[in-house]
Order: sequence, then structure tokens, then C-alpha cells
Amino acid sequence: MSTVYLGLLIPFLGTTLGATCVFFMKRGMNDTVQRALLGFAAGVMTAASVWSLLIPAMELSQALGRLAFLPALIGFTLGVSFLFLLDRITPHLHAMAQTPEGPRSSVDKLSRTMMLVFAVTLHNIPEGMAVGVVIASFLTGGSEITAAGALALSLGIALQNFPEGAIISMPLRAEGNSKLRSFVYGTLSGAVEPVAAGVTILLTSLILPFLPYLLAFAAGAMIYVVIEELIPEAVREEKTDICTIGFAAGFALMMVLDVALG
Repeated sequence: MSTVYLGLLIPFLGTTLGATCVFFMKRGMNDTVQRALLGFAAGVMTAASVWSLLIPAMELSQALGRLAFLPALIGFTLGVSFLFLLDRITPHLHAMAQTPEGPRSSVDKLSRTMMLVFAVTLHNIPEGMAVGVVIASFLTGGSEITAAGALALSLGIALQNFPEGAIISMPLRAEGNSKLRSFVYGTLSGAVEPVAAGVTILLTSLILPFLPYLLAFAAGAMIYVVIEELIPEAVREEKTDICTIGFAAGFALMMVLDVALG
């Protein structure tokens, strides 16, 4: 059970630690550090999607022979499509964070604050599902997912959540919210992850036949976040070097964690 609790809490801890930056930084996160962290997070998420989600999804479908890729392909496509549709109806996190400040009423500020938190909260649901699906797969006793592999994915998502927590809380503080309120909003944006993971685990008996599809769905959702949110933010103004280094470091670390521990 310790694996379950750790797997649920580690990603949330990453968001919380990121949100605490609002107490220590007066002018926001250093641009170079932010780019490096976003690139690192993108590398972690990409490696986790491959080794922790897509490969296990295909291993669970070995009975299909040469068509073992099919559930992974379907799930991955659905995951990307789901986030694509979600982005059409919700604001983009980084676009909102960079919106130039102008005269705003208190109602405008509250509305923008809640939209920002709402947007990232929705984007965190697939990540929570990914953790839940992997832990559920581990609990069923399948050899495709080990306890260490499940924890490696949780750690990878936590690393991605750290800069995300800071990117939420810092703009909220810049809008005039108190440090405590900005921290609370930033933290709450990640609270949906353990909830989504817990619900997924509780539904293990129902989702068991669909595990390959769900693993790949989570991979597609995370890859979409990497391409649509993390990398564009990290390479804006064509400053790509630090992002590339961060991506390579994150990818290598997650690959080592997943293969060595999994």
C-alpha cells in the first residue's frame, strides 16, 4: 500500500513545492531557469510516455501478435484528441500567464485568476489518470508494471509539476493576490491529480480490460502537453539551447529511472 500512497502524493508534492516559489521570489522565476525546467519537464514527460505507458501498453497486448500496437495506437490518438478538444474550450496556461497587464476591475482579476486555475486543473486530470492507471496495472499483478516503475512515473510527473506550480502562483501574485492566496491556488491546481488517480484505482476491476488503451491514452495526453505547452514556452524568442539541454537531461534521467528501477 505504501506504493499506492507514494504514487498518489508525489505528483501533488511537486506542484506544492513549485507553488512555494511565490514566497521566495520577488520578481518571478529567472527566465533561464524557467526555460531549463520546462525543457527538463518535457524530457521527463516524453520518456515517461514511452517507457512507462506506451511500451507497457503494447506488452499487455502481446496476444494480438503483430497487431499488438493497435490498442496503443488507438489510445494514444484518443489521448491527443482529448487534450486538443480541451484546449479548444479552455484557455492556455502559458498564454494566460503572459497576458499583458492593463487596467482591470477586481471582477476581471478574479475571473482571470479562476480561469487560470481552472485551465491547469483540467490539464492535470490526464496526468492523475496516468498515475492511477499505472498503479492499477501494478496492483493487478501484471509483470509489465513494477512498484519501482509506478513510482518512477509519479516522480517524473512531479518533476514536471514543479515549474507548473511556480508558473501558476507567480502570475497570480503579480496580479495583486497575496502570497498565501497565490500559493493556495497554485497548490489546489494539482490537488485534482491524486483525486483522479484514486478514482482510477478504485475502478480497477472495471478498467482492467481497457488498460492498454488507458495507458496509451495517458501517454497521448502527456505528449500533447509537452508539444503544446511546455516546449513552446521554453523555446520562445528562438532561445533553444537551454531548453535542449534541459530536455536531454530530463529524458535521460527518466529513461534511467524507468529502465533501471522498472
